[in-house]
This record gives sequence, C-alpha cells and structure tokens, in this order.
Amino acid sequence: MTEKIPVDLWFDPACPFAWVTSRWLLEVEKVRPIEPRWRIMSLFVLNEDKDIPDEYRESTRRAMGNVRVVAAAAAKHGEQVIGRLYTELGTLLHNEGLSKEPERLREVRERALEAAGLEKELADAAESEEWDEAIRASHNEGIDLVGQEVGTPVIRVGDNAFFGPVITKIIRGEDAGKLWDGVLAVTSFDDFFELKRSRTKRPQFD
Repeated sequence: MTEKIPVDLWFDPACPFAWVTSRWLLEVEKVRPIEPRWRIMSLFVLNEDKDIPDEYRESTRRAMGNVRVVAAAAAKHGEQVIGRLYTELGTLLHNEGLSKEPERLREVRERALEAAGLEKELADAAESEEWDEAIRASHNEGIDLVGQEVGTPVIRVGDNAFFGPVITKIIRGEDAGKLWDGVLAVTSFDDFFELKRSRTKRPQFD
C-alpha cells in the first residue's frame, strides 16, 4: 500500500475560495496518495492591523466566531473533528448561501455542529475569547510559512508551502490530480514566487 503524504491546509470557514480549494483537495485525495489535514486561520487576525473598509472588517469580525467554534470543538474532541465540522459549516455558508445572512449565524453553527455529531452548545464559543490564543498560534504557524501578503488557504506539503491555489470551480477526477501535480511542480522551486491573472469568475460550489 502506498504511504499517504500529509497535506496541511489552513482555512477560515468564511472564505469561499478556501472552500473551493478544500473541496478540490478532497478530490485530489481520490487520485493521489495524499492525506488532507485541516488547520485553522483567521481573516480577522490577518487583517486586524491593515487598512481595510469598515464593512469588510465587520465581516471578518463576525467570521471569527466560526473559527472560535471550530477551535473549541477541536479542543474538546481532538483535531480529527476539524475537517468534519468544516465540511458542515462550509456547506451551509457557501453551498446554501447562508454566509449572506449574518443574522442566522447562530443557527448555522448549531446546525453544522449537530450534523458533525458534536454538541450544538459549542456554538457559544463564537462569543468567547477563550480559544483566541490557540487560533492565533495556528494562524501564525500557517502564515509564517508564506508571508503576510497572502490570505487563505495556505497549503503545506513537507517543506513546501504556498498560498492557494485560487480556483473558482471544484476540479474533479484525474484533472484534480493534474492540477495538484502542476502546483507541486512549480512551488517546489525556491525561486518561484508568483503566477497570477485577473479573476473573471466567481466561486462555484457544485
């Protein structure tokens, strides 16, 4: 049996691009010998000292609640629950479009927790700073690998770490594996830093 390669992905549940990348990584797992491992980061922490519009700052503040709930669940039940809870949160926030209804965030968190087989009372963590130190430690572990001028997701494969890839569609089947191969090929070079083109599509979650 081929030994699976651990792949760490840092995410904020609120980020639609991280959500698409994370679902692609699960597709890669079907065609390449990798083992996704889920790590939390925070768009609020990333942007707290930056000059950003007030509306966006408020959205990252609200999103911090989701990260706190994931951190609280991991603290109580172990890191193995992170991926399961992320899947349930992401499905509600992105696939079902509830990220656009901030007044329903408590409902979203409770539904996600129950669907993941966890206590819905863990949703109380959204308003608590108890896990903020752990969140910052996880966030800094990921962001220190790639620098402050990026966001979520961050991926680490062995000694290789990078931001992205930013994709707008969940690539499936062998195409998912081909993209993975290409990403690893270019990011394995120490002197490679950036490829970019303007986005002309919004994220799709189907």
